[in-house]
Amino acid sequence: MNINLPNFNVKNLVKEAGSTISRVVQLTEEKLGTTERTEYDLHFQNLAERADVTKTWTEKIVRDTESVLIPNPQNRVEDFIFEKIEKSKPKRLSNLEHLALDMIEAGGDFGQDLPYGQALIKVGQAEQKLGQCEHDFIATSGICFTQPLRKFLDGEMKTIGKERGILETKRLDLDACKNRVKKARSMLGQQSKDGISPEAVLEQAERDLRVAQAEFDRQAEITKLLLDGISTSQASHLRHLHAFIQTQVRYYKQCGDVMEQLQRELANLGGPTPYIPLDVNEASASKSNISSGAAARGPGNNHSANMAATGHKPNQSMHVSTDQMQRARVLCSYDAKDHTELNLSANEVIFVTECSPINEDYMYGKQGLLKGLVPRAFVEMLDEEHDVTL
Repeated sequence: MNINLPNFNVKNLVKEAGSTISRVVQLTEEKLGTTERTEYDLHFQNLAERADVTKTWTEKIVRDTESVLIPNPQNRVEDFIFEKIEKSKPKRLSNLEHLALDMIEAGGDFGQDLPYGQALIKVGQAEQKLGQCEHDFIATSGICFTQPLRKFLDGEMKTIGKERGILETKRLDLDACKNRVKKARSMLGQQSKDGISPEAVLEQAERDLRVAQAEFDRQAEITKLLLDGISTSQASHLRHLHAFIQTQVRYYKQCGDVMEQLQRELANLGGPTPYIPLDVNEASASKSNISSGAAARGPGNNHSANMAATGHKPNQSMHVSTDQMQRARVLCSYDAKDHTELNLSANEVIFVTECSPINEDYMYGKQGLLKGLVPRAFVEMLDEEHDVTL
């Protein structure tokens, strides 16, 4: 019966074991400060430090980006496992899509002919579109940004780490050889040991030192070339970052288009309380104006506005003319004190005119089909020169 045994090279095993022990001894003596060590040149140290910084921050950026794209950590772990076993990721509904389905179903139960049911269905359909936009954004961001960065970490950075480990091993061998040469020189002039003269021991030690120095220098050059390549990789990462920003811009633009379409559809539904579309540009400008105005006027501004809102209210026998009204933007939300006033939402645009006689605290407002008193301090006139005929 023939048994094929592995062909072990005992000499190589003994040699490798001896080298490992020598490295351990050398590293221990370095930690204790009882021996000298070969230091890398300043340029190499700078390259190695930059590589460590690049690896650390790239890992954080990838991790944070994935947290933004997929906030649920359980889903991220699940996707990672499916990716490792090379199977397609499960198709799961986003929170927006769950909301959309419930809204559409609720709208059907409430009645598709009723204003609230119609509005729920319209909003649910818009939320479905937003959910699809979100899926596309996540997939595209992974392809153009996170996957290339992770490939860099799993490929180039792992290779650099491996070569740096080999270089450190070569350095330990080099320093061990230097110590042996130093020891052999100190033995010159003494009697031979084990039949080997000190001169022969020194010659062998110097020969081993030359070999170790050559291997160290060669490995240092290889590692330095890899470290230099990080600059090229960062130029590639910059292109991936630009692609990620473009993906974000397209995503938010698509979401904005969906919401603008939804506003038009809701406004066309009509009903007892028609939807008044919000102008995003005007709302942003108004928010900026309110913030800057509040900062300029100081914290006492809100108090003065509240005092004006609760000031003297016109009596019920006042006379107003609604033929000529002006547009006004609401500066901040206001809850009506009674049935004679209008509820106001920040940044919405309404129509106002002066009461007759003019009241210093209130104006007369028109909000869709609703009419009532509006605190003067809560609105900002938009039509200073031209009146709007209703």
